[in-house]
Amino acid sequence: MARAIGLKNGEEMKDHLLDSGILIRHLRNQRGYPQLVESLSDQTEVYVSSFSRLEVVRGMHDRERKRTFDLLDSFITISMSGEIADLAGELIRSWRSRGVILGDADAIIAASALHNNLTLVTTNARHFPMPELSVLQADEAGELSMRS
Repeated sequence: MARAIGLKNGEEMKDHLLDSGILIRHLRNQRGYPQLVESLSDQTEVYVSSFSRLEVVRGMHDRERKRTFDLLDSFITISMSGEIADLAGELIRSWRSRGVILGDADAIIAASALHNNLTLVTTNARHFPMPELSVLQADEAGELSMRS
């Protein structure tokens, strides 16, 4: 289970789950993303969903194999347990009843974060409408802000 560390203002910071977009931008050396990942890793435990691993590995080039696996293996991977699968299914079902279609990957990633009390770090907060999910949005330069 995730741990929380104290911040200067007395608030607690949750550990982080990196979305696929964060990992891909890091691997492609997009400005700001290697520093973002390094900063998060220095401050908290960093996790990835097994589904994010799948998405990254299926898109890697052969020349990127070692670098990709070195990066992925530097994080804690959350496997899709029965509880996470059930929660992802419930999220899809619940949001569908409100007219919002969640993709399977996004539901699994959100469920992984929720089940483990992690803050999701993503490049696309719109894919994660759940108010109970703590989300940090990364912009094009790798700067983070709380989802609005």
